[in-house]
Amino acid sequence: MRYLDFEEIMSAPRMNRYLDACGGDSRKAMTLYRLNLKLSQQLFTIISCFEIALRNKINNHYTVTIGSNWLAESTKTTGVFNDSKCKRTKQIVNKGIKAVSHHFNQHKLIAEMDFGFWRYLFAKPQFNACGKTLLKIFPGKPKSTPSIQYNQTFIFNELEKVNNIRNRIAHHEAICFRLGHPIIDTSYVSMHYSAILNLFNWMNINESELLYGLNQVHVSIKKIDNLI
Repeated sequence: MRYLDFEEIMSAPRMNRYLDACGGDSRKAMTLYRLNLKLSQQLFTIISCFEIALRNKINNHYTVTIGSNWLAESTKTTGVFNDSKCKRTKQIVNKGIKAVSHHFNQHKLIAEMDFGFWRYLFAKPQFNACGKTLLKIFPGKPKSTPSIQYNQTFIFNELEKVNNIRNRIAHHEAICFRLGHPIIDTSYVSMHYSAILNLFNWMNINESELLYGLNQVHVSIKKIDNLI
């Protein structure tokens, strides 16, 4: 396809960054755009697998420590989220209950919760409300040191990284540039990719086996780096 046709479809404002990053080389700019799409597809697949693994670990843990219907009962009078500090979480759960009310079961309610919900279970109010035990789903995490505390706040911040890049991809934003600059740079995506792999390992999940045949992120990163 000619670059002008490609640009007309994707829009000049969207393509300008790619063209600038490639020194005005239109063919190279189209290649970079396609490689960014490929990398985004691959990383989103990994994030999807991670999200499912995370929510299942959390659900299994709270099923044991709180009860089999812990989420559905969390907003009742005696529920863990019936607390002013967890007001927003309670609203989200009630909205989910309403959404699946016609064919309600716990598994459908679990699936109704988005990534942000699971991340906020590591925020202090929600973490405390549920018994301060959720770090047990990360038995492989490093031990805290005087300089780094691997507590629920640390996990919350790591999950924020995953959520941020997930949202960038979902909103069709490029992940092949240095943030805020039209410069090819895969350090941002590499950092977030490493964070995801670490979290898999801390949950004692062998991500290599889980993602067999799916994980080509490192290959796509290398192809983008080779364009520099």
